[in-house]
Amino acid sequence: MNENAVKLLEYDKIKEMLSQYALSEQGKGQISRLMPVVDRKQIEHWLLETTEAVRILDINSSVPIHSLKGIEELLDKLGKDIVLQPRELMSLAGFLREGQKLKRFMADKGIAAPMVSSYALSIDELCLAADEIEACIYNGVIHDQATPALAKTRKRIRILETRIKDKLQSILKSERYRRCLQDSVISVRGGRYVLPIKSEYKKQFTGNILDASGSGSTVFIEPVEVKKIHDELNLLRIEEEKEVYKILSTLTVLVEDHEREIKINVEVTVQYDFLFAKAKYSRMIGGCSVKINEENVINIKQGRHPLLGSVAVPLDFVIGRDYRSLVITGPNTGGKTVALKTVGLLTMMVQSGLHVPVASGSGFAIFADILVDIGDGQSIEQSLSTFSAHIKNIIRIIECADPYTLVILDELGAGTDPAEGKGIALAVLEELYRKGATLLASTHYSEIKDFASAQAGFENGCMAFDLETLKPLYQLIIGRAGQSNALFIALKLGMRRDVIERAHEMTYGEKKSYDELEIQQASPSPDDQPEVAVHEAQVRTLQSKQKAQQKSASQDHKPSFKIGDSVYISTMERNGIVYEVENGKGEVGVMVMKKKFKINKKRLSLHIPAEELYPEDYDFDILFESKENRKKRKLMNRKYVEGLEIEVNKGDN
Repeated sequence: MNENAVKLLEYDKIKEMLSQYALSEQGKGQISRLMPVVDRKQIEHWLLETTEAVRILDINSSVPIHSLKGIEELLDKLGKDIVLQPRELMSLAGFLREGQKLKRFMADKGIAAPMVSSYALSIDELCLAADEIEACIYNGVIHDQATPALAKTRKRIRILETRIKDKLQSILKSERYRRCLQDSVISVRGGRYVLPIKSEYKKQFTGNILDASGSGSTVFIEPVEVKKIHDELNLLRIEEEKEVYKILSTLTVLVEDHEREIKINVEVTVQYDFLFAKAKYSRMIGGCSVKINEENVINIKQGRHPLLGSVAVPLDFVIGRDYRSLVITGPNTGGKTVALKTVGLLTMMVQSGLHVPVASGSGFAIFADILVDIGDGQSIEQSLSTFSAHIKNIIRIIECADPYTLVILDELGAGTDPAEGKGIALAVLEELYRKGATLLASTHYSEIKDFASAQAGFENGCMAFDLETLKPLYQLIIGRAGQSNALFIALKLGMRRDVIERAHEMTYGEKKSYDELEIQQASPSPDDQPEVAVHEAQVRTLQSKQKAQQKSASQDHKPSFKIGDSVYISTMERNGIVYEVENGKGEVGVMVMKKKFKINKKRLSLHIPAEELYPEDYDFDILFESKENRKKRKLMNRKYVEGLEIEVNKGDN
């Protein structure tokens, strides 16, 4: 099946939901590999399996299916000279017992599910193997009574351990060694029993030092009285290990002798896990089986998109009888894309042997491929535009289309100039129909609706819309082309009729009066009044702020002091005369006692304005320039004199 269609129709999400009902990793793996097939007998067989599994769940939902945890790893070790460990053997015994339960569970389900229940006949109960494992192992440990030799050896081990402990206890209680002991406890080092002795007494205590504490203050000594018994005990432990290995080896060989039967049991368990996952999913979505045909006829009754569940509006859909191309129109968010996806996804599910959420009597065709163009399909990696991606996809669809394909095109011709988009859409529809494909498309172009009405083999459909409530109904109506409701909706919402009439003229090239339409325009909502009031208040605030800013800007550009003003300098506590107006840094040039300074305007205050001190045309150079500089400046104004310069005292703050 086309990978792009699998992705766009969200088939993988169905498998993700389905896998949640599988108990084993092997069952989940089988679901992950599930894909639609084209063999009619295979599809009908799968559907029947799912139906029978649902019947079994209706009788008893507690199906004893083993999770197969650890079984696959265990089987991988067989035939490789690897001895199975006790817990692995116990896990296998548990699997065999679950297989026995599953076989008994299916024994009386033959009437309700003759085919599915018969699979359990392939389960080999292997009772003797399970009994043997359980007779030798309990709670992950080899039984003492697994063999007479093991029972005898372990009995002797316990006797020797008791003798050693008794001797050590007698030493602990002895007054002779009390001062040598670091603590009155018996420890084990290297599998041998020892006593904790203070390091300063180690030479006074007869025995072998086997260990010492980290600080060195304590040494762990095996008393000479128990060394011989220890040696004998170690030999018995070696015998015990040999006997345990012999038992595990025998059980491993027993398992390997039944490897084929065990693998068959695993396969049957995985198959049941897969089947009952499909059955549980079917019950969750309210699914049922459908009829299959090879005549390219799809008849969906009350179908629902499985990912939407109960919120989905049921879909009634038919194609392939009187027509094999359907063009759906309707407003955005009206459900066109959902309808297209529902048809494509349900078809994929049916060809995968899954029940689908439809009413009884629904039927689906078998398609070799489903070709889909839905969504913008934009590829960031290839830097393709939305329209380019659509066209590339449609080119591939045209190349692959034939009488065995279902083609689904959403918003055909969108994303480019309307005139050219309409032309491309019509040409693509003609070509796909010529190649014999079953075609399902959605569009906004009115010319395509006219084309579908006049062309043999085509049919129009639309998504229902309630003009009273201005809400889409998400219902597909076949046999009727959708109408553009934008002008009616705008008029009903309160847009002026003259604007609507002008829009109609610009759209259709003809004038039309909307006065005769009995459409009750919506009255201004009380909720809108506060918004208008807030808007007007915001405008007034903005205008007020703009005027204030303009006034402030004009004031900012006006110098705070004029040349000739007498000012008081707060930091000097003196008066001075302004010789230079404020610069960009807010500094004013002030001459104080024939010296010039640049002083921040914040430190100045007006004492006497210039117009009160000097005549209107007063030459301030007389005040601020020296007699020598005035002569030089006068000479410079008449001619160039080499080497002549005027020194300017910039002053400081």
